[in-house]
Amino acid sequence: MALAAISHPEAELIFDEQCFFENGHFAGSDEQRLDSFVALANEPAIDTIWFARGGYGAARIAEAAIARLDGNASRKTYLGYSDAGNMLAALYRAGIGEVAHGPMPSDINRTGGEGAVRRALDWIVHKKQNALEPDLVRGQKHAAFNLMTLAMMTGTKLMPDLRDHILIIEEISEYLYAFDRAMFHLGSNLAYHGLTGIKLGRVSEIPENDRPFGEDAEAITIKWCRQNGIAFLGRSDIGHDAQNHVVPFGSFDI
Repeated sequence: MALAAISHPEAELIFDEQCFFENGHFAGSDEQRLDSFVALANEPAIDTIWFARGGYGAARIAEAAIARLDGNASRKTYLGYSDAGNMLAALYRAGIGEVAHGPMPSDINRTGGEGAVRRALDWIVHKKQNALEPDLVRGQKHAAFNLMTLAMMTGTKLMPDLRDHILIIEEISEYLYAFDRAMFHLGSNLAYHGLTGIKLGRVSEIPENDRPFGEDAEAITIKWCRQNGIAFLGRSDIGHDAQNHVVPFGSFDI
């Protein structure tokens, strides 16, 4: 809030009390998190829902949340990434609001995190183009997700239609054999869905297995794209790090 007061004084940040709840792994019970999200999304005085942290457990409440949103929710910007991708996907599928993958307040804890927070606020407050992933194509539809989040979501009621989209994926803290498994599942399911192609963001903090996997993340992605008839379109400047850039879902023209 102190950083935003200096860099974006026209923005008022409000952290809901639910952000500080604790219930096992979660920031409150499913009911508390659901009620908080719905109340904020439906509040006409709020312009943006900026997910505070990774949002593990979003899949547990996303479908119920969508059913309770009103017209005020459709006038908002929604920004986050990681497990919050479940909620972003559900919103995008339902055509609610302006949805984007991008930095969160918790990223201030990373080395260089102040830059990530400013980048997110540049998008939220001013829709500045320099906040965007630099290789986005104006007029082209895009979507971006953490790979494990998206792979687990594929085939569920949260999964949006990605026809004619460039899909950008990123990952952190997964063994390469798990990355390979997730790419097999994702590629197999999206093979006939009319994707424009897939781009790969950063795959970071890969744990060391007891023996080398034999392929890196890019080689794995290319393999499953080729096997499923999906174009591999190269690399992208997103990831679980302070260099993460904003990717609006759908097409944009600014």
